[in-house]
Amino acid sequence: MADKLRLEDLAVFGVEPAFAEPLYVGRPNIGDRGSFLARVNDILDRRWLTNNGRYVQEFENRLAALLGVRHCITMCNGTVALEITIRALGMAGEVIVPSFTFIATAHSLQWQQITPVFCDIDPETHNLDPARVEEMITPRTTGVIGVHVWGRPCPIDELAGIAARRGLKLLFDAAHAFACTHRGRKIGGFGDAEVFSFHATKFFNTFEGGAVATNDDDLAARIRLMKNFGFAGYDNVIYIGTNGKMAEVAAAMGLSSLERLSEIVESNRKNYHAYLRELSGVPGIRVMRYDETEACNYQYVILEVDEEATGIDRDRLLRILHAENVIARRYFFPGCHRMEPYRSFLPPDGIRLPHTERLARRVLSLPTGTAVGEEEIRGICGIVKLAVGRAGEVGERLDRLP
Repeated sequence: MADKLRLEDLAVFGVEPAFAEPLYVGRPNIGDRGSFLARVNDILDRRWLTNNGRYVQEFENRLAALLGVRHCITMCNGTVALEITIRALGMAGEVIVPSFTFIATAHSLQWQQITPVFCDIDPETHNLDPARVEEMITPRTTGVIGVHVWGRPCPIDELAGIAARRGLKLLFDAAHAFACTHRGRKIGGFGDAEVFSFHATKFFNTFEGGAVATNDDDLAARIRLMKNFGFAGYDNVIYIGTNGKMAEVAAAMGLSSLERLSEIVESNRKNYHAYLRELSGVPGIRVMRYDETEACNYQYVILEVDEEATGIDRDRLLRILHAENVIARRYFFPGCHRMEPYRSFLPPDGIRLPHTERLARRVLSLPTGTAVGEEEIRGICGIVKLAVGRAGEVGERLDRLP
């Protein structure tokens, strides 16, 4: 790693990057390699590759026990898990969702001709604002999807109260929140159901995969039918369905990842605290905080860049970091409501989600996980400090670049 101490050292101006290899947000964590390969060999020996095999069943049982729920149904990915659960809940018409989320949350509704109604967020928590949710309910509203952004629980109790009072279904997109808690209870048992993603970029992964957690026996039975074409036994189709099944090799990866879960979380926790230390006192740079009285997975290191205080905007800081092979990311720019097809569905002047749009212009996610350590974090933060400390000169030189 090359230290960046002077303006002339910045790679964006044509010199070598600080890191020879790219540092990514969401570079996959690998579970216990030996136990994974042993399971793969067993899968190949038995030639049972999918269709609710031994490892899928074991993985579901382990997940249900960990989350403290009666049912955990694995899926081929988190998006299909969302789509199936939405349909199993009978959502229709309009469903209220945040715009500050990954596009799959909205697409899983629109794919089924359900209108996602985009709601603004609380600028402090980055999660749905319950007061705004209440305002957006119409006679066509059938449900609310809350998203636990960054793994920090959204306002579960407030949303549950609204759903109960207004007769709405309540689903949580928990893609970021595996192994996190709310009031001491694991995320997974709230609302009608909660959906997890185990994509390779998540801190806990099964290559591709997802799961639905619920305590509703009837809902779980419908979801199990729907993820397997509606089959209830041999040649007996009793329900509409599709193919949402998890493969055995993915479940094997999940079981192997569970064996290293605490180690991965601890690595994330150390990285989070290293970033806090290194970026403390940098003008205009705010590191998102976790509530450490709860269980956290520390999966994301999130900065808010206040251009008025830093003298440099988020996108220029992103450009500087990318040049150094620090592949930081914007989340969830520019907001789902500013993406197609939703942008075209809205009136010409769009909709007003001021907190969502302001946050989407400010947020930057930095590399973490087991592939990143304290040395890399010092280097990344040194680049941020240099860019902010010399913001005026950096801006002038960037303006002269082609």
